[in-house]
Amino acid sequence: MTLTDGTYRLGPPTGRLLLKTGRTGLGRRAGHDLTIEATRWSGEAVVAVGDPDRSSVSVTVETGSLEVREGTGGLKELTDADRADIKRTLADKALLHTAEHPRITFRSTRITGTPQSFEIIGDLTIKGRTHPVNVHAEGNSDGLLRGWATVTQSTWGIKPYTAFLGALRLADEVRVEFEVARLERADRLG
Repeated sequence: MTLTDGTYRLGPPTGRLLLKTGRTGLGRRAGHDLTIEATRWSGEAVVAVGDPDRSSVSVTVETGSLEVREGTGGLKELTDADRADIKRTLADKALLHTAEHPRITFRSTRITGTPQSFEIIGDLTIKGRTHPVNVHAEGNSDGLLRGWATVTQSTWGIKPYTAFLGALRLADEVRVEFEVARLERADRLG
């Protein structure tokens, strides 16, 4: 599928949005590098292939929809109880405070490049704080779009998780990755 001008819907089941964490500190061997998936998110992409400056992207993620999909490394396997504990920790006031801030939003301010390789510059709002983020992305002739950005938690007032009196810490930087396997037109009639 070749990307053409139009308005497209983004989100599950044709798209995935993942957060990948890393560990730091003296106790990092005890913890896990996590892959967390946003299971409820949606967005819209307005595409102007010949004039990327007229293109735009907006995405909304429900903070309560974050689910641990994988935990690698660590001294022991990640259990279902560990996953439930991580989900509770994510909802906590020190991290995402999902009760008060149920959504994370991204709104592009500028898009440059080609459908094969592009950059989306935009405003990311987490916990009521908005800061700029650069998203690097690429597309192929099969219609697959992939991209990533690095988000520094402390910029948005999120204190990276610690355990064992601070000997184990999540790295401040989190990699956000997306993959859209098939774009669905939102502007087609019928």
